[in-house]
Amino acid sequence: MHDNVIGESKDAKVPAVKGDYTGTGPEYVHDGGKGVQGHSQNGYGVHGISEVGRGVVAESDSNYGLRATSRTLSAARCSSTEGTGVEGEAGGAGDGVRGTSKTGNGVHGISETGYGVKGESNSGRGVAAFSDTNYGLRATSRTLSAARCSSPEGTGVEGEAGGAGDGVRGTSKTGNGVHGISETAYGLRGESNSGRGVAAFSDTNYGLRAVSRTLAAARCSSTNGNGVEGEARGAGTGIVGTSVTGVGVFGKGGRLAGRFEGDVEVTGDIRLTNADFAEDFNVIEDAEPGEVMVLTATDTLQPCTKAYDKKVVGVISGAGNYKPGIILDKQNDDADRKPIAMMGKVYCKVDADISPIETGDMLTTSAIAGYAMKAVDPMKSFGAVIGKALAPLAGGRGLIPILVVLQ
Repeated sequence: MHDNVIGESKDAKVPAVKGDYTGTGPEYVHDGGKGVQGHSQNGYGVHGISEVGRGVVAESDSNYGLRATSRTLSAARCSSTEGTGVEGEAGGAGDGVRGTSKTGNGVHGISETGYGVKGESNSGRGVAAFSDTNYGLRATSRTLSAARCSSPEGTGVEGEAGGAGDGVRGTSKTGNGVHGISETAYGLRGESNSGRGVAAFSDTNYGLRAVSRTLAAARCSSTNGNGVEGEARGAGTGIVGTSVTGVGVFGKGGRLAGRFEGDVEVTGDIRLTNADFAEDFNVIEDAEPGEVMVLTATDTLQPCTKAYDKKVVGVISGAGNYKPGIILDKQNDDADRKPIAMMGKVYCKVDADISPIETGDMLTTSAIAGYAMKAVDPMKSFGAVIGKALAPLAGGRGLIPILVVLQ
């Protein structure tokens, strides 16, 4: 014989089964009376089924609408064949879903193919994680990235530390601590208002290693400071540049592309793309590139004004398409100094009216201010020869390339 209570109602305003507890109950709510109590030894205590409505609706004016407790398993297990397993909604400022645990997980989400936990927000944070003493958020993956953050328009990952902590910190035992990849912009970009944009340290290996398959491995620029500064406090080298087929170190700057304090050792060839070996001298203000310069009684050079002048020093470098390859005694703060080519190729002003100039002719000073001429008197030429003509000039005055060889 079964002692069942069967209720049936066709009126939506009348419950099929209704249980009321009208007593006041003891002090604690959970020790009070029950409107309806269902008990089962191995099945459902209460089983609610509805074809179009809710299976069970639980409401309370001042406490939990539904409280589920289990001494061994999950307090509540919600499943849906096609819809959402658990859906929580808070009409005001409360939590849509809230999970708390003393020693376990507050919320544990598991998915075989989708997201374990997914948070969405129209204007707030999709997921906010906080902790007073430990990680605000800890993500672990056995095979892929522990966390993948993406944004269609904004920043993929943004880290902020209010105090002395790290904004973003990446550590790895055998892989990359932080790996940044970009298709068109910087793979890794560091900025600082007063500190270092990027600081790289290593106890046993490279503090920073940059590799590029097509362009420069690293490009450093500074608006007002040094583009690259290398310092070795011990026996190491401030800057080491090596290359199999390209350029080991490439420096590009307006005033200085590179500056080295101390000795520079080169184990290979030094290649200078410009033409002559020059040294800075004080010159008169109106002297210009290509003019032949001679010594004066002071330390200022002036254009030559007589033929076969043994006080000849060289030619002002920079005329035509030849530029000085090496400049000695460079002093950028003195505007009256100019590089004088003392060896190598340079364009020089020459006068061919006295005698036509052919390629290979020896040249000396002339009486025309700043101009060279063909040296036709061997006796007067000794000590007054500037160099050899590298191009002919049949007559008149012009600018030709010469090889500076002071004799």
